[in-house]
Amino acid sequence: MPLIRPVKLNDNLALAKTIRAVLIEMGVPKVGTAYADEALDCMYETYNAAKKEYFVIEDQNRLLGGAGIAPLANYEGPVCELQKMYFLSEIRGKGFGLQMMQRCLDFAKEAGFKQVYLETMPYMKDAQKLYVKSGFYYIDAPLGNTGHSACPVYMLKDL
Repeated sequence: MPLIRPVKLNDNLALAKTIRAVLIEMGVPKVGTAYADEALDCMYETYNAAKKEYFVIEDQNRLLGGAGIAPLANYEGPVCELQKMYFLSEIRGKGFGLQMMQRCLDFAKEAGFKQVYLETMPYMKDAQKLYVKSGFYYIDAPLGNTGHSACPVYMLKDL
């Protein structure tokens, strides 16, 4: 049974490969998206800080995906961002998205955030269904400056 747990230092290489494989499968541009983020190669170090956490899904020592919470970049106020929520196709549609979402939202509340922001691609309809089911709503313009200029769908959730 897959386990959701915080990222570890020795997850970095496998996690970067897993996330990039999902991004390629989804046809996400390599520029202006999470694919080009420097943090992708050092997820443990990136999220090993106050008000940040990244969770992975692991099954039999194999990483199947993950998601994280961090303060929204270049934004003043108690808003965090749901970051890099991607899963291999073999576990999609099996309830792990809801479990991961709840883990991230619980962390965001504990960290004192009042809202959660995210950016996504217009064709990621299944992900958007999960976000709406979790209480996110669409907004017309981006918040902060995440560097993900190729992601034109913006959503927000009040905690």
